Amino acid sequence: MSEEVAAVVAQVHRREWARVLAATAHLTRDLDLAEECVQEAFTQALQSWTESGLPDNPGAWLTTTARHRVLDTHRRQAVLARNLPLLVADEPVPGPEDALDDDRLRLIFTCCHPALSRDARIALTLRLVCGLSTAEVARAFLVSESTMAARVTRAKHKIAKARIPYRVPSPDQLAERTGAVLEVVHLIFTTGHTAPVGSRLVRRDLVDSALGLARMLRLIMPNDAETGALLALMLLIDARADTRLSASGRMLLLSEQDRTRWDPRLIEEGVALLTEALRRRPPTRYALEAAIAAVHAEAPTWQDTDWAEIVGLYDVLLDLWPSPVIALNRAVAVGLRDGPRAGLDALAPLSEEPTLAAYSYLSAARADFLRQLRRWDQAAEAYEEALILCDNDVERAFLTERLGETRLRS
Repeated sequence: MSEEVAAVVAQVHRREWARVLAATAHLTRDLDLAEECVQEAFTQALQSWTESGLPDNPGAWLTTTARHRVLDTHRRQAVLARNLPLLVADEPVPGPEDALDDDRLRLIFTCCHPALSRDARIALTLRLVCGLSTAEVARAFLVSESTMAARVTRAKHKIAKARIPYRVPSPDQLAERTGAVLEVVHLIFTTGHTAPVGSRLVRRDLVDSALGLARMLRLIMPNDAETGALLALMLLIDARADTRLSASGRMLLLSEQDRTRWDPRLIEEGVALLTEALRRRPPTRYALEAAIAAVHAEAPTWQDTDWAEIVGLYDVLLDLWPSPVIALNRAVAVGLRDGPRAGLDALAPLSEEPTLAAYSYLSAARADFLRQLRRWDQAAEAYEEALILCDNDVERAFLTERLGETRLRS
C-alpha cells in the first residue's frame, strides 16, 4: 500500500463517507450492517487502488463495493427476506422528499428521530453522517470513549428495535423534528470549525457538510426562522475562514485577522438571513448567536467591536438558552468590554462548573486575562493547564508560544 493511495483514501473518507454510508443504509435498512460494509469497502480500496490505480469516481466505486458487500452478506446468510427491513421502508411520502431526494438527509432525520435522546441523536449523526471516530465524538461531548461507544451502540439498537423509518418526515412531522436536526447540524459545524483533535485547526469537510445540510433544510422549510438563523450563523462565522491561520500555519485570533479578507458575499448572505429571522418574535437561539457573529462581521476593526452590544446579546441568549459555554463566551466579552480584572471576576464562578472541567478554553481565557494583568506566574500556570486539556495541534502550538512568552517575563 503506497502512502499516496493511503492519503487519497483518507481524503475520500472525509469527503464521501456520509454519501456512501447513506446510500448503503438506503439498501440495507440496517445501520450496523451498512457501517460494517462501508468500512470494508474503504479497507478494500487501500488494496485495490494500490494494485489497479485510482478510479475515476472514488465515491461511486466505494458505494458499489459497499453494496456488493451487503448483497454478499445476505446471500451467505440466506435470510434476505427476514433481514429487510430493520429500518421500516415506508411508502414514499409526498412532499419534501420528492423535491429533494438525498440519502444523507434521510440518514440525518433517522439519526435525529424523537425516540432517541438528544445526546444520542448528536452522537449518532457525528458518527454515521460525518464519519468521526468514536474517540473524536467523545471529545466533542467531553466524555470518555467507552461511554460514547456504548451510547452510539444503544442508539443504533433503538433505531432497529423501534423500527424507525428511513426517510425525511412528512410535512406535519417536520416541526417536532427540526430542532433536533438543527442542533446536530450546528454541532457538526462547530466540530469542523475548530477540530477537537488532530493536526488541522479546521475540518473543512465537516464545515462543508454542515453548510450543505443547512441549505437543504432551508430549501425544505423556507419559512422556518430558526433554520434560516442557523444558516446565517454558520455563514457569518465561515466568512472568516481564510484568515484564521497565518502563512506559516500559526493560529490567528480574531483581533489579529485581516478583515479585508473576510468573505463579503457570505457576510451579505448571512446578514440578509439574520434580518429575516429577527423579524420573528421572540428571537431564537440561533438568531441571537448569529446577531453576535454579525456584530463582529460588521466591525471594520477589532477596536471598533461593540462589546457592550455583544454582552447584551449574550445576556438575552443566556436567559433563553442557559449554557456553561455561552456563559464562558459572555465572561470573555465582559473582560473585553470592561477590562481583564472584570473578565477574571466573570470567569471565576465557571471554575466550579463540571461541564467545563475539561474545557481548555476556560483555562486559556483565564491565562489571557492574567497575561494582560502581568500576573506572569499565574498566567503560565493557566496556559499549562490549557495545554493539558487541548488536543488540537494548531491550538497547542499557539498556547505553547504564549506559554513561552509568559515564562520569559516571569
